[in-house]
Amino acid sequence: MASPGEAVVIDTHVGKKKKPPARYWDEPQEEGKDENTVGKGCEQTEQAVQQKQTQKAKKRKQEEDQGDGKMFISGKPDPFPGPAPIPEDRVQKFKRRDKTKKSHRQHYKLKDMMSRSEEVSEMAQKQAARIDLLLPEDAGFLEGDDDEDTCTISQEDISDAVDITAAAKYFNLKLSQFGPYRLDYSKTGRQLLLGGRRGHVACIDWQSKQLMCEINVMESVNDVKWLHSEAMYAVAQKKWLHIYDSNGIELHCIRKFNDVLRMQFLPYHFLLATVSATSFLQYLDVSVGKEVAAICTKTGRLDVMCQNPHNAVIHLGHSNGTVTLWSPNQKEALVKMLCHQGAVRSVTVDKTGTYMVTSGMDKKLKVYDIRTFKPLKSYFLPAGASCLSLSQRGLLSAATGDIVQVYRDVWSTPVTKPYMAHRVQRTVWGMHFCPFEDVLGVGHGEGFTSMLIPGAGEPNFDGLDANPYRSAKQRQEWEVKALLEKIQPELISLDPTELGQVDHTTFEQRHQDRVQALGFDPLAKEKFIPKYKKKGRSSAGNVEKRKRQVAHEDLREEIRITVEDKMKIEKERKEREKKEAVLSSQRSALDRFEK
Repeated sequence: MASPGEAVVIDTHVGKKKKPPARYWDEPQEEGKDENTVGKGCEQTEQAVQQKQTQKAKKRKQEEDQGDGKMFISGKPDPFPGPAPIPEDRVQKFKRRDKTKKSHRQHYKLKDMMSRSEEVSEMAQKQAARIDLLLPEDAGFLEGDDDEDTCTISQEDISDAVDITAAAKYFNLKLSQFGPYRLDYSKTGRQLLLGGRRGHVACIDWQSKQLMCEINVMESVNDVKWLHSEAMYAVAQKKWLHIYDSNGIELHCIRKFNDVLRMQFLPYHFLLATVSATSFLQYLDVSVGKEVAAICTKTGRLDVMCQNPHNAVIHLGHSNGTVTLWSPNQKEALVKMLCHQGAVRSVTVDKTGTYMVTSGMDKKLKVYDIRTFKPLKSYFLPAGASCLSLSQRGLLSAATGDIVQVYRDVWSTPVTKPYMAHRVQRTVWGMHFCPFEDVLGVGHGEGFTSMLIPGAGEPNFDGLDANPYRSAKQRQEWEVKALLEKIQPELISLDPTELGQVDHTTFEQRHQDRVQALGFDPLAKEKFIPKYKKKGRSSAGNVEKRKRQVAHEDLREEIRITVEDKMKIEKERKEREKKEAVLSSQRSALDRFEK
């Protein structure tokens, strides 16, 4: 009988069974071989395939052993085996810490955890060094032909020579009705905020030339400043400080901050620092909406202000030629520097917090080293500089009347001529370099001018800190993380590296006070170190129990002396009371006169 799945053809004439028609998926079988023979042939074929695979594996292993462990590419040994070497200076640039010394008494789990942490740190250090070698962009400066000064090259010539995308970054906004204008760029460099003296406020996506909002506050505007993101900005109006959103809707009117003239925003502390005509320096925490500090500087009207991006210290310029440094932790100035013989007109600090540039009424431009508070260079400008600004790559822009001049390397080499120069239509009122772009924004009496300054911006940005191409979702995620990592204002100091050091002087003073209060030195004896035990008996809980037992034994003598002193004092008090009671019970000769 045939199986159910087998097709059978029967010859009606002879009565014999015929073979079914051949299919393309059936292997051809030779006649005369039965099924057992076919099964044996399949088993032999599988064994042969396995033997060939085993031989290939052995051969590959032998070749690898002969090649000294080198990887093979297209059948040939790799001429450069292993990872590419990294220069030692690049590795040291991203070095985080030195290796910690492991004592013999540490627990084996702690040792293992420390070793794994060091391995991860070393791997991150090498990866950062490799990525630093592969930075996609580089800064380029403007170079003229032979015997040609770059300061004579006009903005129109530069815009004609560059590509159409860069040429679109040079433009002029004619706003003569509500000027002069002050300006501020957002942290990512994408948004521009303009504030006219006569009340005009506008937010612009300056690269796409799209107007975000435009309002008129109907009173004079002294300064404008973006807050932590491009969703909110602050406007220092004639009376009070106002907060608006990117649609021009007023969110807050803070009446504690009155007569504000200049503002600076500390992005990592979420603090808005303001100075007023009443000589007050005030700090506003924009994350909770509370005033952190209000300091009376007692130096008169304050209209010259900048911040040190390295340590978040505020620099103020005064009419007596001094520059003072302030933090919200102290009511007095951290440093007072006599910089000019006349009033200070403008102050700016580079992003590394190393150099400070000041200009005064004495027509001098001075460069100071903040680490030593000493002048490095001094330059004479025929008419003085009313506005100063430093770019991310160290270019200095100085405005004199309606002329804007840009200088290179003002603190390393003596400068005899400007790097670039440009004349605007009226007197310059505000000036600021755009982050991550070779653009200088100038606000003047006739509106706003965007200048092309080759080599001014940082070409490689940190996407986790300020990403110019971030989406709305990425901005929300960044805002949440920034709020969680917000630095408290108590940590603002001149030297931010002191936060990781031990204050030995304060520690010794506190120790002496403690010794005087207790009557003995609690640190005179060596600390008890429990012996390490096996079988889980040296867990953290057991070790702490043994330490407490020994601590009670060490304090037993002091406790006994203290108890004896207390008992002695109590006994003397009781004896005194008994004597007073005996004296009060005795009758005197004068008692007969009592009624």
